[in-house]
Amino acid sequence: MNETAIDTLVERIHHLPVKLVLEFAGAGSLALYWLHHVAGSSRTVVEASDRYSPQALAELIGRVPEKYVSPETATAMASRAYRRAMRLTGGGTRCLGIGCTATIATDRAKRGDHGCWIAVQDSHEVRLSGLTLVKGQRDRHAEERLVSLMILHALARAGGLSLEVPLELADGEQLEERVVAAPDPIAMLLEGQQGYVVIASDGSIADPRPQPHALVSGSFNPLHTGHERMAHAAAVLLGKPVHFELPVLNADKPPLDYATIERRVEQFAFRFPVVLSRAALFVDKARLFPDCVFVVGYDTAARLVEPRYYGGAAGRDAAFAVVRAHGGRFLVAGRLRGDTFSTMRDLPIPASADDLFIELPESLFRVDLSSTAIRQAISSD
Repeated sequence: MNETAIDTLVERIHHLPVKLVLEFAGAGSLALYWLHHVAGSSRTVVEASDRYSPQALAELIGRVPEKYVSPETATAMASRAYRRAMRLTGGGTRCLGIGCTATIATDRAKRGDHGCWIAVQDSHEVRLSGLTLVKGQRDRHAEERLVSLMILHALARAGGLSLEVPLELADGEQLEERVVAAPDPIAMLLEGQQGYVVIASDGSIADPRPQPHALVSGSFNPLHTGHERMAHAAAVLLGKPVHFELPVLNADKPPLDYATIERRVEQFAFRFPVVLSRAALFVDKARLFPDCVFVVGYDTAARLVEPRYYGGAAGRDAAFAVVRAHGGRFLVAGRLRGDTFSTMRDLPIPASADDLFIELPESLFRVDLSSTAIRQAISSD
């Protein structure tokens, strides 16, 4: 196989406007060598990991796979790699996640087939390529070389490049290729193509999306025990599950970027599902989540009833009318302010909106913490 042709292909890959994260298990390390062997890899490669032990692979995809060398496992690896690339780059350029899972010749006889599955994911689709190798046709180095070349081919195809290096398949070997639509819901959310996304506790995208019945909304910078205990107390009082909601838009701040969203969502991993939405205001949340109870702290509730945030009392009352029309209500938790624990009864709630507010009793919830104080404590460490 012509090494110059491989270098030329890699050089062309390095000129693609893409950033990639590579996850491989069982084989594929030669592809990383080729990418680094040609100058310019810093423009292309963001990160690469060799998931050689079963535990490392399970940690990446969040479970022990039913079959290690399969299109499902490669897709799961590529999905995690894609999201990692988006997180590390902020999503400012096209990102690719590559997952390669393979079994090749070793120093002992293997009963099963030798082969690989490779997946490349971007924000729209997953490209899969798989191959069962003719056993005994090649030694370990030759099988590693073929799998690694398949990775380069898959990367080139995803970048729209024509291929110039033949795979040199043996008689009886047939490359299996397919393309599966896999739009990235978070990217679609940021682009305004989707109103909300639900991230399950295992980090996967919940599909179909559950319709939340109650939400604790916040920036979760950071998520702390106050948020968790508020959600638990609200669930006890309401007798229904409570979701956390992270709005990616804010009325007073720039939108969250992909990297920030990933970092905030990571706090919920293997603990709670979290809803991502484009609803910056509660009137927008009411439209997006009908018949929903919004669990809020005292300070948020105080802003909700303050006319100046709406341009006057008429604007406030109109907003409350929209919330009521969509079945929305507010469950208000108290807060320590100075030496006084303030509750919903201390708020100037207009009589016209009195039916929209419910008190979360101090006996069920009281945590004298604030996100601001926690951030200040962390920054001073």
